[in-house]
Amino acid sequence: MSTPQRAVSLYSKPMDTNQAWGIGLATVTKNGETLDVWYPRPHLGQMEPGNDADLLDTLTQMQRQDDARGVRTTVVTCKSDLDDQPQSTADSYLRLHLLSHRLKEPNTINLDGIFARLPNVVWTSEGPCAVADFEETRLRMRAHLGHPVTVIGVDKFPPMVNYVVPKGVRIANGATVRLGAYLSEGTTVMHAGFVNFNAGTLGRSMVEGRISQGVVIDDGSDVGGGASTMGTLSGGGRQRVKLGKRCLLGANSGLGIPLGDDCVVEAGLYLTAGAKVAVMESGGVVPGSNGLFAEPRTVAARELAGASNVLFRRNSQSGRIEALARGGKGIELNDELHATN
Repeated sequence: MSTPQRAVSLYSKPMDTNQAWGIGLATVTKNGETLDVWYPRPHLGQMEPGNDADLLDTLTQMQRQDDARGVRTTVVTCKSDLDDQPQSTADSYLRLHLLSHRLKEPNTINLDGIFARLPNVVWTSEGPCAVADFEETRLRMRAHLGHPVTVIGVDKFPPMVNYVVPKGVRIANGATVRLGAYLSEGTTVMHAGFVNFNAGTLGRSMVEGRISQGVVIDDGSDVGGGASTMGTLSGGGRQRVKLGKRCLLGANSGLGIPLGDDCVVEAGLYLTAGAKVAVMESGGVVPGSNGLFAEPRTVAARELAGASNVLFRRNSQSGRIEALARGGKGIELNDELHATN
């Protein structure tokens, strides 16, 4: 009599996208402070025994002592519950890598308290260094190398391109995109563009202005030169700013409310949530009785949050901000300009 065989499930266990793990290479000072962690292959889900064994072997061979910088590099394994706050520097770096590797979109990871977990670091051409006694470190490095050391910046967040280069993007100035930025394929960030951590693009976009923390720009939209978006860090509001599909923020404009699709903010106009906006009827004409023109309805800009097909402009004669309905024709990006090959 044959033994009945156990049925084999045709469906694998669903991945827990609120869990993440990674094997990385950490830079640690003599005092035991972790300056940074590089995760070449971050993962969502639960770590299983033997996962990324080849990466572990490769990173183990890269461990070394750097007496000139006063640091050592060492392999670390980090597991993270993305619903909880970051528990360490290694945990914080894992979350930033998940964003820049496009494994998680902005505003889907708990980043509360991340500033307290990240040390201030001197980012140099030779790697991260501790801020304390850096001039002595610089002296040792120059004596060891025989040439000056370039200091890229002193900050908690390093440039993304030193850790991750997402497929299909153009970044003219790598120093202006922080680790933790989310850049979709087809995105171009020009020389003066800036993208903060936990912010970025959800499709093909042109970024010539500033995308602040928590802000996302949808497919086909353009952030013009000098344009700014309001984030939710110090001084910012609680409402997250999002720009929908096929929108344009004109040069030197600003946005403090979320907008839907096919919107335009005129060059030079900063649209804050509390700004008073005159809502114009189609074509900007507000007919009144007896053939006269009535005053348009005035609302706070926050009441127009999420609206689509709107042109926001400043009347060059009266100075008031006006919102006009658009015909639904979106902003068309130049295909050749967005080629990444």
